[in-house]
Amino acid sequence: MSKYIATLIDTTGIQPYIFGSNRLRENIGASYLVEQATNGWVKCALRQIFGENVYILEPEQEKKCIEHDNLDAELVYTGGGNAVILFKDIEDKESAIRFTKRLSKKVLQEAPGLKIVVAHSEPFEWGNKLSGIVDSLMKELERKKREYNPSVPLLGLGVTANCLSTGLSAVDNSDRYSVPTSYPVSREIVEKLRAVDPKNKAPANQELKDTIFKNLPLGNYIVPYDVDDLGRTEGKSSYMAIVHADGNGMGDRFKEHGRKCKTDREYITAMRELSKTLNQAGVNALKKVAERVIQLADGKLQEQFAITERDGEKYLPFRPIVYGGDDVTFVCDGRLGLSLAALYLKEFEAQQVDGKKLTACAGIAIVKTHYPFARAYQLSEALCRNAKNFVRSEKERLRISDFSALDWHIAPSGLLGSISDIRQREYQVAEGNLTMRPLYLQSDSDWRNWDDFSEVVNKFNTHPDWINRRNKVIALREQLRQGSEKTKQFLQVYGLNENYLPRFSKAKYDDLYQSGWTEEPRTDKRICGYFDAIEIMEFYIPLKEKTDGNLLPENATFE
Repeated sequence: MSKYIATLIDTTGIQPYIFGSNRLRENIGASYLVEQATNGWVKCALRQIFGENVYILEPEQEKKCIEHDNLDAELVYTGGGNAVILFKDIEDKESAIRFTKRLSKKVLQEAPGLKIVVAHSEPFEWGNKLSGIVDSLMKELERKKREYNPSVPLLGLGVTANCLSTGLSAVDNSDRYSVPTSYPVSREIVEKLRAVDPKNKAPANQELKDTIFKNLPLGNYIVPYDVDDLGRTEGKSSYMAIVHADGNGMGDRFKEHGRKCKTDREYITAMRELSKTLNQAGVNALKKVAERVIQLADGKLQEQFAITERDGEKYLPFRPIVYGGDDVTFVCDGRLGLSLAALYLKEFEAQQVDGKKLTACAGIAIVKTHYPFARAYQLSEALCRNAKNFVRSEKERLRISDFSALDWHIAPSGLLGSISDIRQREYQVAEGNLTMRPLYLQSDSDWRNWDDFSEVVNKFNTHPDWINRRNKVIALREQLRQGSEKTKQFLQVYGLNENYLPRFSKAKYDDLYQSGWTEEPRTDKRICGYFDAIEIMEFYIPLKEKTDGNLLPENATFE
């Protein structure tokens, strides 16, 4: 009876590799190379070694099975930054090792600085073992990642120049790869820039157009390469938002899905379908976001955007960096960050995978356009983790299922400490907690949800009772710091207490509208309901409009 080898490929240190640079163009190229390392190059290496006697999941390829068609190898699935392959065991894992050498050489040559980790199983007979074997390989990969001993690169001799992005020895100048400015670059950065170089057909940008912007009316808009093209225009906006979103519990769902399978072939089919539908769910949600941005940029809200124009071409204030699957990162005009993050989460929830609802969390870092990009991404990632921790704690407290949540932070200057340190230092006052972040995306019972929150922000920005009292609204924020009694006095003195504060539709607490504060049921402490809304007013553009151009919150309907 034939025996087989299972091989699992993963990448390590993806975040530092993609976001270690402060230049968006390099981040884009790095993201493309990571995707190639566990997808395109895997298929290419299998073809080069085994020719036609391999099944690699191409649409035009006749479907074959390694256990029936005498194949040398079969690609089980790629997704989530890893790939699983089956090889026919010939002599001491020869096929698997030949493939690993070919792929490793490709990565070393075309994605220097990117690290891949590979684990091979022991030979096994076909049956009902593959699910457990892949689980074991995942544990083996985690062990290898922990034990990885990084090499120390040669940082150069006295006659060399240093790369401005990596600090390694420079081998070229950036302007040779269609970059407007010239600076020394290492081999790692050269390959990242090649991926976005129009002279090299810009494969990273082409893949983005084929995946996210396909069939969308881009018109004369260009998807930007640089943060300055996200909308940094004199007299308008100088902020960008980095949005990082990640699905909830997808690793456990993959394992659970695999354990239900009764045969190895059933497992392969199930994993392929789950990986494919999850990838498509992320793409579909991001396409909806891209479509909405194009509509807004072309519509009556155009004057509210700081759209960059150059040589008769306009740049869309939105750029996906990592996409596909449940892990997504994009950048946009700072005032669109919250709205687009909420839209992405809602569209992601609208998809279904393995017959179940999808949920995710998002972190939104709103920073100055020239804020260090790597640090801004780390902030968005930390905010996403904070939202995930909130989901876990609420699930345990209320005995509810997964839900989507989002968290954000505005950083006009540098940060000192972690998110929890910042919240403790800047948002804790004598009365209680000024911030109610993270928020539920949607909730039938909790008033601290995005729909209600965005409605309150919109009322502060557009309602006649508030729009003509902008200075008083800003002053109200400082009174909220002083506590509920000071806030009540302030509202009475300036005649703002007649209709009280804007209402959260699901909140039934009169003290919240009269003083801005109420009891926090999660902790039995006091919480402020309006500080976050006032803080975000200048960084929020809703995504819907009436026919007369007046703004509406996202959950509103067209008249």
